[in-house]
Formats: sequence, C-alpha cells, structure tokens
Amino acid sequence: MRIGMMADAYKPHISGITNYIELNKRYLEQAGHDVFVFTFGNEEYQDDEPHIIRSPGLPLVDTGYYLSFQHSRQAKKLLQTMDVVHVHHPFLSGRLALRYCRPLNIPVIFTNHTRYDIYAQTYLPGIPAEISEGLLETYMPDFCAAVDMVISPSPGMAGVLRRFKVTAPITIIPNGVELNRFYKSNGSEQRQRYGLNADDLLLIYTGRLAPEKNLLFLLRAFRGLIEAVPNAHLLLVGDGPEREKLEEQASERDGGEHIHFAGRVPYDDLPDYLAMCDIFVTASVSEVHPLSVIEAMAAGLPVMGIQSVGVGDTVKDGISGYLSSQDLAAFTAKLTRLCLDESARRRMGKQARKESERYDIQHTTAEMLKHYERLASQGHSRRHGVGFRFRSFLEKFR
Repeated sequence: MRIGMMADAYKPHISGITNYIELNKRYLEQAGHDVFVFTFGNEEYQDDEPHIIRSPGLPLVDTGYYLSFQHSRQAKKLLQTMDVVHVHHPFLSGRLALRYCRPLNIPVIFTNHTRYDIYAQTYLPGIPAEISEGLLETYMPDFCAAVDMVISPSPGMAGVLRRFKVTAPITIIPNGVELNRFYKSNGSEQRQRYGLNADDLLLIYTGRLAPEKNLLFLLRAFRGLIEAVPNAHLLLVGDGPEREKLEEQASERDGGEHIHFAGRVPYDDLPDYLAMCDIFVTASVSEVHPLSVIEAMAAGLPVMGIQSVGVGDTVKDGISGYLSSQDLAAFTAKLTRLCLDESARRRMGKQARKESERYDIQHTTAEMLKHYERLASQGHSRRHGVGFRFRSFLEKFR
C-alpha cells in the first residue's frame, strides 16, 4: 500500500507531530508499505530517510513552518498516486489534501494532534478567546465532515472537537510509542554528569521550552518545593523560544543552582536521562496526547501534572502519579507530597510502566493499518465509471 503523510512542517523542525510521523513511517515501512511525507520547506535539506517530498514555501520567521498554498506539480502528481492520505495539520495540508485527493476518490484521514485554541491564546494574545474559538467553530466542523475519517489521540481531545461543533464520527487511536527503548535504559552515568549525590531527588521535564508548556509556572512550583525538599533538583531537557527567559528566571533567584538545562539531546539518549530521575513533572495544559509523559511512564517514573486534556487522559491520579488543578499552591503541595513519600513514588512508578503498555507502537500501528486498508479498499472501489475517468483527465492539467 502507498501511504501519504501530509504535514505543514517536518524535520529538521522537532515537535510531537514530527516524532509521530517519523516513528509511524518507520513501522509502516517495516510492515512492507511505501510511506511518503509531503511537506514544505528547504528543498535542499538532506533527509536521513527516504520519500520526504518538500515543496517550496515562505519561512515563517524561525518557527520551522513554511507558508504555501500549493504543492509543487511533481509533489501533487506523486500524492495522487497514494492509496490513502493521512493529514496531520488541518489548515494548509488539510485543505490541499481535499483539493488534490477528493476528485480522485483517494481517502483522507485527519488526526487532530494540537490544541489550536490554546495555541491561539498563547501566540495571538491580542485576539480574544471568543474570536479564536469562533473561528475554529467555523472551520473545524466543515473540514472534519469533508474527510473520510477523523482521529483523536485521546478522549479529552475528542471532547474539545465536539466543543468546536464537530459532528463527524471521531475514532480514538492513541499515538504509539516505541516502549522497549525506555524499558532497558540505564541512567547512572548521566546522573554523575550533573554532580548529583545518590540521595538527591531529581525531577525531569522533557519537551519544547515554549510558552504553551507553562514552564514559568513549573519553576515557581519548584521554588516552593525546595523549601521543604532541599535535596530536590529539576532537569529541563529540550530547547525552544522560552529557554533564555527560563534561564534568567532560574539564575535571578535563590535555588537556581538546583535547576539544570540539558538543552536538546539526541532522542536515542533520552531513555538514559529519564532513567536517572525520580519523577516526571509537567505543568502543560496544551497537550493532546503527551508522548513525553508516556515515555516517562515507560521508564518507570511517576508523573506530576495538571488535570487537563491529554495529561488527564494518560495519568491516573493517585495511581500512576498525581494530578492537580492549575493552582500554584495545590500543584506545589501535591508535588511536595510525592517527593517526600518514597514508597508512593515506587508504587506509582511501577503502575506507570504498566499503564504505558497500551501505547505500544506495534499495537497502535496495527490498529491504524486496519483503517488504512479498509478506506483504501473503499477508495479503489469508487474509481470506476466515466465520471472518475473525466476527473482524472482534468487533474492532469491543473
């Protein structure tokens, strides 16, 4: 089967969507399928994997995204040879998928990976929430009704789509994680790098250092924590537009020597970073399906997070970690409790690893393939008759 993945941005831009596409592409290829990624960006970039098809676009500052309202003619022709197309961004790539694929009865699947309402509030603060949500309520229902299948990685995100007035059927399929690499990790050498003692308690966050991740809140909570747990340390693994601001915040106040910035690390090294830690912490409320949380659970870490879509769907409060409201005092109190109770940390860590098993990439890939094959078969059955041949003929001249 020929499978097309469509995304507004791909490597070298790093994000949860990028990681999702790369991982699923690899497992689908191992199953014998041909997978192509259609995206925008620097056509001279040397990819380390086959079948990455880039069309030119206008770079949007340093976001890693490119603006374009069409794919190149060559990319379009190749896209129209796919058996099924899976869209990962609804606006640019989503509209192009409908324009290029619907006339030829090529099935289009859409996975909603992103809380676009929260991103709008974060990056477009001048626009009232009522307006940004109103725009989503105008766009998303029609787009979701036009594709052949809508996927949500979590029940909470499906609820958000319903809030945006989406009435199309929604199928919940978790984003898969390659769990084995996190089961076998060993972090003893990494811990020594930061000069930590055996009795130091190490908290870790992994992901983008960006405003939507609520990291300033996390730093404030950590400062409250070390008053009660002076041997606690916080390790931030990742990079992003807010790193400089976070480093300034860490250095300007007491306790800054307990906060460590690892920067971006190779993904293959991430399991060892998680393995040397005691607790995974996140204050983000913008997640749809938090891969970083699932990876930490697979490494046997209890999670401290905020009750919200994505994190709340993944972590069971009091079982695989703790969930708090977005209240600084409440969050700090629960985090302190987790740090002081070693037996609870061990119990929750074991349960977290067990809970992570439902996100195994092999299971989720097999489930996705069933839908690909079903829709591809339906698409092939519709490619008959004079009307289809006429549309195919017209597409050659567009």
